[in-house]
Amino acid sequence: MTLTPLTLLRTGRIDVIGRMPWSSNGTFLVEVAKGDACTRAVYKPVRGERPLWDFPAGLYRREVAAWVLADALGWDMVPPTTTRDDAPLGEGSLQLFIDADFEQHYFTLLEDEATHPQLRRICAFDVLANSTDRKSGHCLIDADRHLWGIDNGLSFAPGPKLRTVIWDFGGEPLPDELVEAVTALVDADLAALLRHLLSPEECDAVGVRALRLLRAGTFPVDPSGRRYPWPLI
Repeated sequence: MTLTPLTLLRTGRIDVIGRMPWSSNGTFLVEVAKGDACTRAVYKPVRGERPLWDFPAGLYRREVAAWVLADALGWDMVPPTTTRDDAPLGEGSLQLFIDADFEQHYFTLLEDEATHPQLRRICAFDVLANSTDRKSGHCLIDADRHLWGIDNGLSFAPGPKLRTVIWDFGGEPLPDELVEAVTALVDADLAALLRHLLSPEECDAVGVRALRLLRAGTFPVDPSGRRYPWPLI
């Protein structure tokens, strides 16, 4: 029987390959194997997190919540992600490693109009998740020209904290397919989907942001020009 990537992440043996460079928190490349199945994943243990004043400990749960939200929307844009409490450095998240063209990032991808539908989807997702750290380098493209949004740990704060590099679609109408997905999300039981990962207030805030996005009918605009993460890439 062929294992899905998510099943392999949830049940496979985890071996650490090494630490990922340029990460502010402890982030590790690992190999996950079960029987003949094997894949690479990104492991973020809670013990490797730096304390933050505006987010509680347990950022790895927000990584998983991002995948749950994207899956509920039907948007295949966050790599399969799960929690593991039996990993080598203790509890944390495992996310399927994307073998991407790491020379590409949001600002280079934007030059190709063929990527714009997928970039708009990431933009809408970040509004719903209240992404605080959507850097250009957090947008990956794989060999099939499929785009992925990674590093979603700084998300889901209940108050307005959106910081992203994706402002180029500001003021444009939401495409119909995005409206349909967000409308279905409003009708879903978000608390049931996310309550094991987020606080009740944070769960409720996702629904509020979805309603506001639908009522606006357009992608948001940053009139201040300051709602960017740093560094940009």
